[in-house]
Amino acid sequence: MPSSRSAKKSLRQNEATRLRNRSTKSNMRTQIRKVREAIAAGEVETSVSEFRLASKQLAKAASSGVIHANSAARTKSRLSKAIKSLKTA
Repeated sequence: MPSSRSAKKSLRQNEATRLRNRSTKSNMRTQIRKVREAIAAGEVETSVSEFRLASKQLAKAASSGVIHANSAARTKSRLSKAIKSLKTA
């Protein structure tokens, strides 16, 4: 346990940040899952609308440092590619 005042404050801040990051990551993963489920079901319109929301969640997570920016870009790219292949098929 922390003994100094600054260490106690740091512990409180770390806990709040951890919970915020966890919530952001959870929301992001849920939205990505919804996009993948829509793609698997062959629903083009649903997958496109869900992709917009997922893209927003990924950008938010990357900008706040929850995930790396390249990781967000890679995920968006792969989802977009899957939707495009669904449209042409």
